[in-house]
Amino acid sequence: MSSSTFVPQSAHFIVNKDLGRSAFTSQSLPFPVPKCKKSISKKVVSVMAPQQSERKPASTGSVKTAMTMTEKILARASEKPHVVPGENVWVNVDVLMTHDVCGPGSFGIFKREFGENAKVWDREKIVIIPDHYIFTTDERANRNVDILRDFCMEQNIKYFYDIKDLGNFRANPDYKGVCHVALAQEGHCRPGEVLLGTDSHTCTAGAFGQFASGIGNTDAGFVLGTGKSLLKVPPTLRFVLDGEMPSYLLAKDLILQIIGEISVSGATYKSMEFVGTTVESLTMEERMTLCNMVIEAGGKNGVVPADSTTFKYLEDKTSVPYEPVYSDEQARFPSEYRFDVSKLEPLVAKPHSPDRRALARECKDVKIDRVYIGSCTGGKTEDFMAAAKVFLASGQKVKVPTFLVPATQKVWLDIYSLPVAGSGGKTCSQIFEEAGCDTPASPSCGACLGGPKDTYARLNEPKVCVSTTNRNFPGRMGHKEGQIYLASPYTAAASALTGFVSDPREFLQ
Repeated sequence: MSSSTFVPQSAHFIVNKDLGRSAFTSQSLPFPVPKCKKSISKKVVSVMAPQQSERKPASTGSVKTAMTMTEKILARASEKPHVVPGENVWVNVDVLMTHDVCGPGSFGIFKREFGENAKVWDREKIVIIPDHYIFTTDERANRNVDILRDFCMEQNIKYFYDIKDLGNFRANPDYKGVCHVALAQEGHCRPGEVLLGTDSHTCTAGAFGQFASGIGNTDAGFVLGTGKSLLKVPPTLRFVLDGEMPSYLLAKDLILQIIGEISVSGATYKSMEFVGTTVESLTMEERMTLCNMVIEAGGKNGVVPADSTTFKYLEDKTSVPYEPVYSDEQARFPSEYRFDVSKLEPLVAKPHSPDRRALARECKDVKIDRVYIGSCTGGKTEDFMAAAKVFLASGQKVKVPTFLVPATQKVWLDIYSLPVAGSGGKTCSQIFEEAGCDTPASPSCGACLGGPKDTYARLNEPKVCVSTTNRNFPGRMGHKEGQIYLASPYTAAASALTGFVSDPREFLQ
């Protein structure tokens, strides 16, 4: 483990300057690469007045170019002394993840381009996690998992989290569950590294101070064969969250606030860096929730500086050495947004967009048909602990069907084994049973995006659902006419108790 310690983040705001530079570099590639220039708008959209930054000369006499965290990671991965936003660089990938939805297509492209008998670039840097369309009788979905298994056996992939017995997930010791949470729990997320995955919410791993982003099947096929990917360096937006976190708020409220502020296109192909005293106080699971939804703002990646919380989480999860990086004090940020978290209230995102932010209390007349607590952004252990806290405080039973889907097998075990604070030793599962919730289901993310029709908790009818998932577009959880309100586990649990979209402060004092 690295012995690096946490470096406090600067509170400086950097003015948005013209960042146009040469966008491509040939770097001894086997093919010519054209050169072009691209400029980023000088328009300042910050909520603060910009301040002029000063460049200081390096000790060698040459000008040192200050960089953000994301720029530093990509510079290191591309073996360059520095990079600038808009520059295209070939990066060495530390980890490639794929799953049962995109894996078969990625493997097909790999074999088409590199040959039927080709070997992957590094069998120990590829992580394959079936998690989407698992617990279904759909033959095509099941065939996708078979294809993963065949490829992993052929390539001797070290990290394949297989599932063979679909009738009892616990009979599969290798099966983990939702890829984004499993990656963290199994020690594949490390500060300073580049992690790419064939899933848009791969950005979740940015919580560990690494560059993590989703890619398509074609790019994944190329990475499988070469271990490299061509990436454009994104400019970085900085979000400073300060203040004591109110007891009725969770990280989901914070990211809904941010997306509502900048819109679903406000961070298009930009990095979103989260700093501030509030962020420093968040647990790793809450930081994962924060980074999980940067893609809902159009972001290329989200990132949180690694600190003692990060290092503590990783202590028993990885023996791979890593080296954190931090934004330079004089790094350039086109915009900086500041939030006093102590003044925020519980939020929801109304149908059909994550940026349709509204106060939960203002939606109290919205009658709902069901509640879903689960997925990569709402199915972690702390999410279920939060929901159990609301149910425990109320002492009431839910008024609508309430579905519980843990993200991973470890989370499922936590639900049945860890006592909830202030409950006298009761576990989440006991509290959920007393509240009349459905029995916690097999770990997966099938219902989150609307899997096969026999997927547990799928929205098969045009009903209104309060969900801890990350998207509420038409058809996202199944039926295209369904209405989804995105919310934190606190708000979801409170809504289950009333049958209406509800502010959790009704139950949390």
